[in-house]
Amino acid sequence: MSAPSEIVEKQRRVNEFLDRGGYDGVVLARTADFAWFTGGGASFVNLAEEAGVGALLVQRDRKILITNNVERPRLLEEELAGQELGEDISPWAGDALPDAVERVAAGQKIAADVPLPGATECAAEIARLRSSLTPEEVTRYRTLGQDVGEAIGEACMKLEPGMAEHEAAAALAAAHYGRGIQPIVVLVAADGRLSKYRHPIPTGNEISRVVMLVVCGRRHGLITSATRIVHFGPVSEELRRKHDAVVAVDAAFIAATRPGARIGDVFQAGLAAYAAQGHPDEWELHHQGGPTGYAARDYRATADTDDTVEPNQAFAWNPSIAGTKSEDTIIATPEGPEVISASPGFPTIEVSAGGLTLQRSDILVR
Repeated sequence: MSAPSEIVEKQRRVNEFLDRGGYDGVVLARTADFAWFTGGGASFVNLAEEAGVGALLVQRDRKILITNNVERPRLLEEELAGQELGEDISPWAGDALPDAVERVAAGQKIAADVPLPGATECAAEIARLRSSLTPEEVTRYRTLGQDVGEAIGEACMKLEPGMAEHEAAAALAAAHYGRGIQPIVVLVAADGRLSKYRHPIPTGNEISRVVMLVVCGRRHGLITSATRIVHFGPVSEELRRKHDAVVAVDAAFIAATRPGARIGDVFQAGLAAYAAQGHPDEWELHHQGGPTGYAARDYRATADTDDTVEPNQAFAWNPSIAGTKSEDTIIATPEGPEVISASPGFPTIEVSAGGLTLQRSDILVR
């Protein structure tokens, strides 16, 4: 799954982190950090848990897998194959991360990405080690983005009036699982619920005229986010205006997302586009997205975010206006922002922003 050069680069970044903080080692217990350091290893069982069933203690000269006897075989054989690791294995009935860290690193200065007695929690700083994707990650991400774009587009073609949102969610999830992708977020809203809710968990509500599908799909730890809207019959003038406006806002966010840019300034570019499109207050009704990669969002960007865009950093902006939304995952390459999750055959709108011409997903009329 992971190339030796990728693991070497990640060890280098960890070593720099250890040197900056004067640490002897760092515990990577979050599923996102575990996947990042191992090149895609899945340490989770429960998709909803941030911390996995296995953790790594990473030091300058050794790496130790900390887990229990139940999880050890899968982790070593399927997730960490070929990687040189020490082990601290506990019985399933008595495993405890703090006890294990004390055993293998007693008296040492340890950082961790989760609260851990005796360790310094550095989750945000550790997450920043993931910001700039390696060449191997960019390749995996492009493939994932292509598959997510295909999957959500396939699900859109299976929707029909009278179908419950739950059924639409099932079609969306199946299209992703069929491609080896875990749909960790699935949102569906039809008709009145689409205008009312920005984070619509699917219900038994039946589709009549319009429906929105949203997905965050994960594979090898990386996550791609996308939103699509399907309309049955002619689109109203009001929805047409709103969707044209929201894709213009999305294009402004995307065009401004370039290596070296202050993320707060990217956010301001999006807000200026909202105002220019006649919807100056809509941004207050929903977060606008932010950096992604091994988390659906590493954090939600605001005008006060002082971090800068790193080369080959992934972002998912998701501007919305009541009744519509625009969202894809991009990589901020040195050559410019690259949309990786387009849906083949899906209608698009050409939008000019920041000196770029971008294709954004239109409403699919069926």
